[in-house]
Amino acid sequence: MEDYSLIGLFISAFISSTLFPGGSEAILIYMASQADYPDLQLLWVATAGNTLGGMTSWLIGFWIAHKYPAQDLVKPGQRKALAMIERWGSPVLLLSWLPVIGDPLCVVAGWLRIHWLPGLLMIMLGKAVRYAVLLAIF
Repeated sequence: MEDYSLIGLFISAFISSTLFPGGSEAILIYMASQADYPDLQLLWVATAGNTLGGMTSWLIGFWIAHKYPAQDLVKPGQRKALAMIERWGSPVLLLSWLPVIGDPLCVVAGWLRIHWLPGLLMIMLGKAVRYAVLLAIF
């Protein structure tokens, strides 16, 4: 049963990093409180799932850019994310962990064809720091 717990954390972290709601933080904190797994293992599993979800959003944005130019489809509520990424580039993806704007940032980064490797590194770092802070607090 223990192996399924880590898979559940991974899946929750993945879903939480797409445009769908998820509860990876609550699951991470609960699993850490049970002390069945080392915090470092929980950190890596949650970060891997959340990063993969962020890169999936990036890939969706990259795919959409083939059919629709970014400037033509941006809604007024998305202009802020677009402007941030155009100005700062991949480092803005350090903020991909933020609620509400984090997931659109990943989509827009793919849409604007921000190179995948710096994007991956920034997404992973931002998400790892968030989970590390949660583990340190709880």
